[in-house]
Amino acid sequence: MFDLEGKVALVTGGNGGIGLGMARGLAQAGATVILAGRDAAKSSSAVAALKAEGLQADAIEADVTDEASVQRLFAQAATRHGALHILVNNAGTNIRHPPHELRLEDWHTVLDTNLTAAFLCGRAAHAPMKAAGGGKVINIGSMMSIFGAPYAPAYGASKGGVVQLTRSQATAWAVDNIQANAVLPGWIDTDMTRKAREQVNGLHDRVLGRTPAARWGKASDLAGIAVFLASRASDFVTGTAIPVDGGYSIS
Repeated sequence: MFDLEGKVALVTGGNGGIGLGMARGLAQAGATVILAGRDAAKSSSAVAALKAEGLQADAIEADVTDEASVQRLFAQAATRHGALHILVNNAGTNIRHPPHELRLEDWHTVLDTNLTAAFLCGRAAHAPMKAAGGGKVINIGSMMSIFGAPYAPAYGASKGGVVQLTRSQATAWAVDNIQANAVLPGWIDTDMTRKAREQVNGLHDRVLGRTPAARWGKASDLAGIAVFLASRASDFVTGTAIPVDGGYSIS
């Protein structure tokens, strides 16, 4: 039921952090994973690490905020691998300022990377998934899809939008046997959240104090939910937003 042998998965921002954790889980379940990102050297290193573990991986350089680049990404993926069954919209960024101090260009940078890219890639994935008889779209939201934070107006808006985009995709594409779901990671130890801990005073202790699991998450903690949502096990699950947060959102 969780076997992904013969499936092709494209993971945006898959060369590090949560994206790489999910890509590794998908590959361990049998999928061929394509890591899409702007940093070709970082992607190459991630592919080498996965292949050293005996996993099937590839990388395509792409800027998922750019429509033409997204079109080239999916065309290359089709040429190299012939089909697409799974899309993980993980590429993301954050610029931390309160709403009254955030520049318009920073707002656009965050919204374009976190939300518009998920729209562009989802739209591009629809045709090949429909041709394959169905597919799985996994969009990465955040705890900021649920909660507000004074230092994350653009990030929160973008991640709230990801959840609503997911619901639209789920309802529009159910007829094509394409399931779309969102994952809401809690506080995961990544380069992005390490920077947050430097910029937001007391964040580390507040997260630990509120999380019942009493630890920060690891990228590998996202592997299981990725496999579930990419596999036949979730064929009747669509339009959901699932926290993976050690209990943070219920405490």
